[in-house]
Parts: sequence; structure tokens; C-alpha cells
Amino acid sequence: MLKIGFGYDIHRLEAGRRLVLGGAEIPSPAGLLGHSDGDALTHAVIDALLGALGEGDIGTHFPDTDPRYAGARSLGLLAAVVGLVRAKGAAIVNVDAVVVAEEPRLAPHVPAVKAALAPVLGLPEAALGVKAKTNEGLGPVGEKLAVACYAVALLTVPD
Repeated sequence: MLKIGFGYDIHRLEAGRRLVLGGAEIPSPAGLLGHSDGDALTHAVIDALLGALGEGDIGTHFPDTDPRYAGARSLGLLAAVVGLVRAKGAAIVNVDAVVVAEEPRLAPHVPAVKAALAPVLGLPEAALGVKAKTNEGLGPVGEKLAVACYAVALLTVPD
């Protein structure tokens, strides 16, 4: 059987933090605020995978009230979720994601993001879509206060 999951995450930008998206560090004067490394793209992918499995969301599995996840590398959290996918007998077919940010311009960094995410997902880069968009100056993302990410995942799961 095929199942689709949808994920979304948004994090506030804060000066002086590292900007990590999809496990790749992006040069920027501001990074994403979060209990972990704030990697909103990886968090959206995690939620998409968990959604396809019917297993809650990232906060259910890695609560921000748990000190074990303070400063955690989101790719490590993703690896744990990929392990759950496999333990359930499921397989990831593909993942498609959109990163919405005004600055920095992310399109030049898409290859690095795909190179970081694909091996953790166990996918060839061709099965991973990553797109960069702006919010046309609208809302907190458009005002350069936050970065939002959306992801969908397609899984094969046993009946």
C-alpha cells in the first residue's frame, strides 16, 4: 500500500546562530531558533514521514521539554525516524520539500541540502525534491523573521 505524509515547520530567525537546513550549513548572519539545531526543513521531513506512518509528529518523539534533545543535530533525529520507517516494514519512495525564506537566497545551496539529506533517507538524490521560494515580502517569513518549510513523503507500507 502507498501512504503519503505531509510535514510543516517554521522557526524564528535569530542573529548569531548557525543556519542549518536539511543538514547543510548555509552561510547567513542569522540562524533558526530551536531546542535542537532548529533545522526546520529536516523537521518538516520528519513530520511527513511520521504522518505517513500514522505515528504522530516530531514533538511526540523528540519533545522540546526533554534535555536529551537540546542542541540535537536534526539529521540524527531523522535517522531515528528512518529507522522507525524500516522497523514498520515500510520504505521511503520519495520526499519533496519547499523551503520558504527571503534571505539568504537558498537556490545555490539546494545541491548541498540534497547531498546531506539523501543518504540519511536512504534515497538517491533523484528521489528527493528540494525547492527554494520566497514569501514575496509577506508575513513573518517575508519580513525576514522566520523560515518555513513544507514536505511530503511517499512510503510503501505493508497491508
